[in-house]
Amino acid sequence: MKDLTQGSISRHVLTMAVPMMVGMLVQTLYYLVDLYFVSRLGNATVAGVGAGGAFALAVMALTQVFAVGTVALIAQAVGAKDRAAANLVFNQSLLLAGLCAAIALCGGYALVGPYMRGLGADAATTAAGSEYLRWYIPGLALQFAMMALGSALRGTGVVRPTMTVQLATVLVNAVLAPILIAGIGTHHPLGAAGAGLASSLAVAVGVVLLAYYYLRLEKYVEFHPELWQPRVKTWKRILNIGLPSGFEFGLLFVYQVVVYAVVRDFGAASQAGFGIASRIMQTFFLPAMAISFAIAPVAAQNFGARSAERVRQTFREGTLMGAGVMLVLMLLCQWRGAHLISLFTADPATIAVGTTFLHVISWNFILSGFAFACSGIFQALGHTWPSVLASGTRLATFAVPALYWSHQPGFRIEYVWYLSVSAVVLQALIAYVLVRRELDLRLRFTN
Repeated sequence: MKDLTQGSISRHVLTMAVPMMVGMLVQTLYYLVDLYFVSRLGNATVAGVGAGGAFALAVMALTQVFAVGTVALIAQAVGAKDRAAANLVFNQSLLLAGLCAAIALCGGYALVGPYMRGLGADAATTAAGSEYLRWYIPGLALQFAMMALGSALRGTGVVRPTMTVQLATVLVNAVLAPILIAGIGTHHPLGAAGAGLASSLAVAVGVVLLAYYYLRLEKYVEFHPELWQPRVKTWKRILNIGLPSGFEFGLLFVYQVVVYAVVRDFGAASQAGFGIASRIMQTFFLPAMAISFAIAPVAAQNFGARSAERVRQTFREGTLMGAGVMLVLMLLCQWRGAHLISLFTADPATIAVGTTFLHVISWNFILSGFAFACSGIFQALGHTWPSVLASGTRLATFAVPALYWSHQPGFRIEYVWYLSVSAVVLQALIAYVLVRRELDLRLRFTN
């Protein structure tokens, strides 16, 4: 356990954010490694795997349901020096993780076919995406265990073990991907199915390694079988914080689905271009997300310790860090956008679509980083519904106009990117108003 209620706020945020960013980057490399080898199989396979990756966002939204609640409640318990409460939340989060994993496994297989038939630009794209997901769904189910174990450590201020395990899993995936996708060494290429299988096996290795860490090294939060009986009151506390965040993360899935639906009439090359560019964008968002994930436990421990000024300071300093990093990444997209896309494809049409996407969408990087920071504060305070409201306005101002606009004469794919930027501006403004309100309301215990 690491006490975040003392010492430099900036140092705490950076100390946690850097390992988490590395860990999330490593996790994103699952997709980038797969994408690199899959891109050799043509636009239809790239588009199919890209659409399958969007499906994974829906599952990740479920992981947030208990992960966010677990981090907030354990961090608040640590700040209040209540180890028993922290262990109760941890063990109950494991039960929720198992329940969500079962839902993801059963529901995932039931929805693969309808999902890909609805989004695939053609039969080849639909088939590739379906193959990928059928082999990746077990890995997505195992992500619940990974998230539960990693979230508990984050709540106690410890992030390096999770980063190390994630690094090990991406190495496993990097080794397996060329073997299973391209058949290197086996002469039996599995294509998109191999990409899904490689990721699933890598996640399984990660779960085993994290469980071993808890059994041998972790002492503050531990496995306690006597705490594995359902505690409805604790579940309600976790879900009260986690459900809004899960819903908010699910809005990203809806955003991806809307874009794939809108651009499907432009062909597989357009879907492939968006798929590649959106993966790059998601990778570039990792620093801001890592800072947001660091803000949550730092602010939550100080909230539990009833230190109002340190909570406010965490928000201020975290916001500035995120803005600085995202400014650099925005300039990179403006300067070398085409080069970034060409790393994954040589098709001119695909490169053109992806480059335009990065050039336009990167203008919202700084404001997106600010919105992430606001989300971290909402999580720390244990009240995440305002964050959902801010994200919901973004979806409402993007999805409905985009779907309507796509059926109008003269519609161009670039219009979707401009509309997305405008929606993020509104989201950031609303998030700022709401976070100021929440800080004023919930930090009154110091008066």
